[in-house]
Order: sequence, then C-alpha cells, then structure tokens
Amino acid sequence: MAVVDSFEDIQDDFLATDATVVWCNVATVDTQGRPRSRVLHPMWEGSTGWILTGRNSLKSKHLDDNPHVSIAYVADPFKPIYVEGIAEWVDDQVEKVKRWDWFKSTPEPYGYDPAPFFGSADSKGFGLLKITPRLISLYELGGKIRTWKA
Repeated sequence: MAVVDSFEDIQDDFLATDATVVWCNVATVDTQGRPRSRVLHPMWEGSTGWILTGRNSLKSKHLDDNPHVSIAYVADPFKPIYVEGIAEWVDDQVEKVKRWDWFKSTPEPYGYDPAPFFGSADSKGFGLLKITPRLISLYELGGKIRTWKA
C-alpha cells in the first residue's frame, strides 16, 4: 500500500470514478452495534462528500448514535474505492439549498432532481449529510493500493 501525501495525489482518479459509478454502498452501525448497509448517491466536492437523504430515516437514528461510515464503490471488483469517515447532519438552510441546487443542476447520471424524493429543500423530511473522510483507498489491478489519510 502506498500512502500518498495529499488528497490531490488521488483526486482526479477518485472523482472520475465517483462521477461514473455514482451509486455506492454506505455502511453504518445500528443502535445495537451491528453493521447496516444501503445504497446511496453521494456527490463529492474535493474530499468532502454530500448526500441528500431522508432526515427521519433509520439511517438517521444510526448516525445519531455512531457517525462513522464505510463507503464502497465497486463497479469493477478489481478496482474498488473505499472511503472511511464521519457523517454529520447539516441543518443550515442556506447550505441545504446550495447542495440541493448543485445536485439538481448537475447533469445525470451524477446529478438528479431531488424533488420527487424529498419535495423541497425546506421539507422537514429532507436531510443533508456531509461526509468527512479519514481515509480514501483506491485499488488497482495487480494489487496496487493508493491511500490518502486526512
């Protein structure tokens, strides 16, 4: 495993994969300490991930107890990307509207219109998750791994 000095050393490959794979597996820890996975759609701005999601979901209860997440992008099983980090709810309405508009204005498949899922950016059920990674690992054919640690 090669540990890179800065996120910029893997940024282009990470963001290119994310923009084409789009959906990933996100694991949280439930209220009884068990892992729980679901498929979500983050968009990344540099090393910060953003997920539009339901604020009153089971996932919300899990994150309230334990904010750690494990994210896996596996379009090619020989070249997965793993992200380990912290998820936090962002309740600032200005930031929620900014991210809503970003998702909506970004062409599909990377972006999408969140209205059919959440109504509007000021809906009580709409939540915004910010993902702050502690590490991102890119695997390549032949066993090469490039890892960035925050």
